[in-house]
Amino acid sequence: MDERWEVIMPGKKRYASFPRLPWEIIVLIILVIAFLLTSFFTVNAGEVGLVLRFGKFHRKVYPGLHFKIPFGVERVFIYSVERVYKEEFGFRTKSIGERTTYTPAPNPEEPIMLTGDLSIVHVEWVVQYRIQDPFHFRFHMKDPIKTLRDISQAVMRRVVGDRTVDEVLTYGREEIAQEVKEQMQEILDFYESGIEIETIRLQNVQPPDPVKPAFHQVNEAKQLQERLINEAWERYNREIPKAKGEAKQTIQEAEGYATEVVNRSKGEAERFLSILEEYRKAPEVTRQRMLIETLSKVLPDLQQVVILEEDTKNLVPLLSIPGLSQQFQKLVGSQEK
Repeated sequence: MDERWEVIMPGKKRYASFPRLPWEIIVLIILVIAFLLTSFFTVNAGEVGLVLRFGKFHRKVYPGLHFKIPFGVERVFIYSVERVYKEEFGFRTKSIGERTTYTPAPNPEEPIMLTGDLSIVHVEWVVQYRIQDPFHFRFHMKDPIKTLRDISQAVMRRVVGDRTVDEVLTYGREEIAQEVKEQMQEILDFYESGIEIETIRLQNVQPPDPVKPAFHQVNEAKQLQERLINEAWERYNREIPKAKGEAKQTIQEAEGYATEVVNRSKGEAERFLSILEEYRKAPEVTRQRMLIETLSKVLPDLQQVVILEEDTKNLVPLLSIPGLSQQFQKLVGSQEK
C-alpha cells in the first residue's frame, strides 16, 4: 500500500467512528435554530414595537423580551418614541464633527420665498419632531416624512408671505417659528399623523445672492434713517421738557405777580376805606395826620427844607438842620398816639 494511504487511513478510520445523522435530523436542527432565532425579539427602553401578522396590524409591544410567530408570519417594526428627529430645509448637513459642514438643498427653489411686501428672501430652517404614536405614524400616512416636509414648506411660505422683509430678517423670526410650529401641529393632528413637533428653528435668513448689494444699500439707508430719527427724538426729549419747564415757571411767576397785585390792591383799597371812615369821624385830625405821615416819608430824602408862610414874598433858604428827620419822626409818633 502506498505510504500516503497509510498516513490517511488512521484519520479516515477515526472519522468513520463518528455516528452519521440522517439528513432529516440535520434539517430539523436547522429549523429549530431558525425558529429560536426568529421567534424572540427585544424592545429597548423608549421604544414601541408594532407586530404585523400576515401584513395586518395585530398588537403593540413595549420594552422587554417578546415572542412572535417566526418564518415571516409575524413581522415587527420598532419605533423610538423618545428620540428627536429632524428635517432640514434649504440646506443639508454634509458632515458633523469639530466643524460641521453644509451643502445647498438639491432643489435650489426650496429656500426661496416671497414676503408680504413683495421682497424675495432665502430662508433655511430645521424641523425637530418625535414619533408620538407609532401606529398612526405607520398606518395613517403612506409617506409620513414626505408629508411632513410638504406641510412644513407650505406653512412656512404662508407665514413668511404674511410678514414684511424686515420682520423675516430681523425681529420677527421667533414669532414666525412659533406660528409655523402651531400651524404645522394643527395640520398633523388633523391627519392623525402621530408626529409631535418639538421646535422650529430658522437657521439662516438672508436675501438671495443676486440682490444682496441692493438690499445692503437699502438696509444702510434704513439704518441712517433710524439714526437720524433717534437723534431727532433725543433733541426733542432734551428741548421740549426744558421749554415746558420754562413756560411753567413763567406761568407760575405771572400767577404769583397777579396774586401779589390783587392782594396789594385789595390791601390799599381796605386801607383807603379805613382812612375814609376815620376821615368821616374826624376830618381835621385825619387830614393833619395824613399830612404828617406824608412829610415823614418825603422829608428824610430831601437835601434842603424851605418853609413858606402865607405872607412871605421872598424865599428864605435855610441850612440843613441836623436831626430834622428825627424830630419829624417824633412828631409823627406823638400824633399817632
